[in-house]
Amino acid sequence: MLTQAGRDQALKVSSALAGMTFDAIYSSPLQRASETTELIVDALKTTSADIPTPQFTDRLKEINLPLWEGITFEEAKANFPQAYDDWRNRPQDFCMQLPKGEGFEAFFPVRSLYQQAQDFWRTLLSAHVGQTILVVAHSAINRALLSTAIGLGPEKFTSLQQSNCAISVLNFANGWEEPAQIESINLTDHMGEPVPPMRKAYKGPRLLLVRHGETEWNRQQRFQGQIDVPLNENGRVQGAKAAALLKTAPIDAAVSSPLLRPKETAEMILQHHPAAPLTLESNLQEISHGEWEGKFAAEIEQDYPGLLQQWQQAPETVQMPGGENLQQVWDRAIAAWEEIVAANSGFETPQTILVAAHDAINKAILCYVTGLGPEHFWCFKQGNGAVSVIDYPNGAQSAPVLTAMNITTHLSEGILDRTAAGAL
Repeated sequence: MLTQAGRDQALKVSSALAGMTFDAIYSSPLQRASETTELIVDALKTTSADIPTPQFTDRLKEINLPLWEGITFEEAKANFPQAYDDWRNRPQDFCMQLPKGEGFEAFFPVRSLYQQAQDFWRTLLSAHVGQTILVVAHSAINRALLSTAIGLGPEKFTSLQQSNCAISVLNFANGWEEPAQIESINLTDHMGEPVPPMRKAYKGPRLLLVRHGETEWNRQQRFQGQIDVPLNENGRVQGAKAAALLKTAPIDAAVSSPLLRPKETAEMILQHHPAAPLTLESNLQEISHGEWEGKFAAEIEQDYPGLLQQWQQAPETVQMPGGENLQQVWDRAIAAWEEIVAANSGFETPQTILVAAHDAINKAILCYVTGLGPEHFWCFKQGNGAVSVIDYPNGAQSAPVLTAMNITTHLSEGILDRTAAGAL
């Protein structure tokens, strides 16, 4: 059953979803999820009569851990040390030996969960083309749903965080035929937490990855690349709102691309953190679009027929005329990122580092920390002034955790990203 705090959290979700239209609602039938769903639906009905009746499906049940259910984490660690170590560090190999007849049968809970998530997506997406669906489930199955939507396997099970009653947003352009775009992950602002708190067990650095505020060329949807376009008035407003969001974050230092738009954004955030030094890193500069810079999409299509479509469909295959390809951007961005992580690991207390950069740079970093390659460049949305949170539980040598991604709730009312377009 939900606690009173859990019921209060569910009502905060309903407030965050107020005004949205849903074509269907799906929920796990387990009591903690079904009660959350019913509280959300009842609250939404007070402002809209057109709320679908929830459908409960076993495909949204939480991960099945038959030997551990009802015991504490410490008891699981003490009684099943090898399995517990696999659960934490090698989830794809995590196995339970279940009694069967006179012997035992190997059961792989995380692998089974990922198959369950894929089955759910196939059924859902074929039945609700072009519709908006609310899904209410649990931590582990939600991580599996997010992972499978962008092509991640069970080995990345621990790479995505899901907090109680946090909200994530996924966009499927072509159903199950191609990876989804993740618009946001683990939004908690409606819960009174601007960014999810760092887990107490974490000892390594937290990186706050910020995309710069809007420029006039962003607004016009003109390719800017490495042309040094400053923030426009709206971009400065976005920078101030990002600064307010991160005002209470314990920022110890900051690194920014040297271009004006991220540097201005970082400086606005650091007004609330005067002791944090700002370093400029040239490897965080935006992708060089070469001969495309300063042009609109229609002009590029006229001069380079078909190349823009190739960039939108298979970005890893495109060499920008007179500019960079995505692998070049990837190599320098990841080198800079790894250097930042290494330089801020090994401290007695976890360091929090602000990193201010650009759409393409941030997308490359997000792909990297989740274990995806450049071909998944479009899987992550990055709004102007958006904040993402990446934690390294035990420093540079540990696998990163994407704790939150593309937080834009501070920029406009509602959970959806309504900022300027991403990389064109």
